[in-house]
Amino acid sequence: MPSSTVENYLKAILVRSGDGDVVVATGSIAEALGVTSSTATTMVKSLATQGLLDHMHREGARLTPKGRTHALLVLRKHRLVETFLVRELKMDWKDVHEEAEKLEHAISDRVLARMDKILNHPDEDPHGDVIPSPRHPQFDCRKGVTLATCEIRRPLRVERILEQSHSFLEFVQHSRLRPGALVQVKERNKASGVVLCLLRDNEIPLGISEAAKIEVKVI
Repeated sequence: MPSSTVENYLKAILVRSGDGDVVVATGSIAEALGVTSSTATTMVKSLATQGLLDHMHREGARLTPKGRTHALLVLRKHRLVETFLVRELKMDWKDVHEEAEKLEHAISDRVLARMDKILNHPDEDPHGDVIPSPRHPQFDCRKGVTLATCEIRRPLRVERILEQSHSFLEFVQHSRLRPGALVQVKERNKASGVVLCLLRDNEIPLGISEAAKIEVKVI
């Protein structure tokens, strides 16, 4: 099995490439993993020799079918672990992303299958991300509307939180804009960069950048 470092690289590239045959820039990979571009380049070359990536000189890398299979398994583990920590261990949803980052590398397929059964085979994790299925493995690359792009004064339901840093999830929790919340955008002022949302008659101001990280669906 790949090392945790290898798995982190594969998952980072998967998340940035979506469901297509996309080349991810080395700088983007380095930024995602908090390493220098030279370190990322060295690792990308190593993964290419293992048949996990295709390396394009001065462009970046893309997953091979073998690399994609490994990346999807890591992503599946991560999202199932998050779901298990929230549902079964009653952990706060804003804390489970970092815990899952550690545990995803240690969970065996046998334990993962048991967790999946206990959870009754969930389709989504606590943040609204689709959990890849072992029968139909694919990366969820939905490009839905967000609070920054949706129609004004339409009934909406929060579907997905696109950023999962502890600070942003804490902000979302405080604002009560977690997946499942019913909301409307009352006003969007591009000049001031403010999106004014209505949640149960309470007004919640968001910056455009924060609003763009909350995916919604018209109901």
